[in-house]
Amino acid sequence: MIEIQNLTKEFGPLRVVDSITFTVKKGEVLGFLGPNGAGKSTTMKMLTGFLAPTAGKARICGHDIESEPMQAKRKLGYLPEGAPAYTDMTPAAYLDFIADIRGLSGATKAARIAAVVKQVHLDQVLHQPIETLSKGFKRRVGLAQAIIHDPEVLVLDEPTDGLDPNQKFEVRQLIRSMAKDKAIVLSTHILEEVEAVCTRAIIIAKGKVLFDGTPEALSARGPLDEVFRKITTGDRVAAS
Repeated sequence: MIEIQNLTKEFGPLRVVDSITFTVKKGEVLGFLGPNGAGKSTTMKMLTGFLAPTAGKARICGHDIESEPMQAKRKLGYLPEGAPAYTDMTPAAYLDFIADIRGLSGATKAARIAAVVKQVHLDQVLHQPIETLSKGFKRRVGLAQAIIHDPEVLVLDEPTDGLDPNQKFEVRQLIRSMAKDKAIVLSTHILEEVEAVCTRAIIIAKGKVLFDGTPEALSARGPLDEVFRKITTGDRVAAS
């Protein structure tokens, strides 16, 4: 459902993403990990069509994100870094707007808005301007817009960023509940998140894939913080 082939991004002389290749199947939750500046967000922006690659291809459900952007994005839900939104809108107005853009109408639209509001627990702030919300509630609004059209592919950049422990638990439960019918990629720097929700992990550093395997295979190599220490000092971690 997700195909990335030799994806590369250069900013002038700086190569931020260096010929990354991987696929994600239906039912997989892929944890995309790496230290700050590893190239995680840049890869996600190319996968979702927000940034053009220097080289390589990205496909969503068989549709090339550059040559077939509309077809690809119909299958895609994306929570960007920072969860940007129209802050003068309320969550109710914003989700109504996003549902219109996604082609939902009538009873279907009303049902989907009600469902995602319940899923991400937005009831108490539904009619409050987004600019007045806490970081955690803004993140929930971003997650709600990403899933409102029930996409087959979800790309989530730091989905639990800014949430308190209870909220993180709820979001992780939501991701697990959706995983069976979707392909999900989530970037995170929270190591416990990999063990909590992911069926697979990719670790990148300096734009290169250093590990691709199950969380169990990763943890078998020692404590995750030690694995990360090795990565940041340039050691390669082989997948089994």
